[in-house]
Amino acid sequence: MHRFYLPPEQCRQGTVELTGAEARHAVQVLRLRPGEGVVVLDGAGLELRCEALAAQRGKVTLAVLDQRAMAPLPCRVTLLPALPKGQLIEAIIQKATELGVSRIVPLLTERVVAHLGRGEAVRKAGKWQRVAIEAIKQCGLAWLPEVQAPLTPAEWLARREQIELPLLASLQPGSSHPRRGFDAFRSKHGREPRSACVWVGPEGDFTPAETDAIKAAGTLPISLGPWVLRAETAAIYCLSVLNYELSARGERAAPGPGTAGPGTADA
Repeated sequence: MHRFYLPPEQCRQGTVELTGAEARHAVQVLRLRPGEGVVVLDGAGLELRCEALAAQRGKVTLAVLDQRAMAPLPCRVTLLPALPKGQLIEAIIQKATELGVSRIVPLLTERVVAHLGRGEAVRKAGKWQRVAIEAIKQCGLAWLPEVQAPLTPAEWLARREQIELPLLASLQPGSSHPRRGFDAFRSKHGREPRSACVWVGPEGDFTPAETDAIKAAGTLPISLGPWVLRAETAAIYCLSVLNYELSARGERAAPGPGTAGPGTADA
């Protein structure tokens, strides 16, 4: 079943309308016709099952047949990737969205090639947010991650956000296996973290000064294994580890005869 996105304020009535690019995609690409069923996601946990009433080039009217509220993700995960060259950030945002990240804040580190003015950074963030929207439509996730305008590491640290489990993907000797951070947190608090973040550096890694500042803020350096990974691979690796650690414990704690395992959904 085809999926579309509408902001939460447009999903509160018995009928909803697709306009602009969503309507054009529905009519011109998908050839949506009256009577067909579709799903609308609001990005804030709501999934609407709808039926097309009328489909025109600039507007598609949908009747809401049923709605389902999805529970928020148990841990709010923030990805802090150094801004890579070209369009690689779009691939990172797409995969991060599929892996359930809550927020993506690209970083303008000292070794990042791109240099963006404030206006350009805001414009880019809007474009990247649309990448995340397309990703939730593809994978069916009802929660849309927030993609913020790029910041320097110092600007992020100046926010002094209270994140329970901050991690740093590090190439430096002495970095811990990621599980050690989770085990230490569970041992201290008796529960899973409710918020986490992971820093992923650029080609050549963070500078020593950046690394020292990040670690001084209480961030735990973690190892990604013996190989040097590309930035986009490192981001996916870190989020996969987080996803596993935050979900596998709960699944192992509540198994029973006939319990269905996780599956994949077609777009």
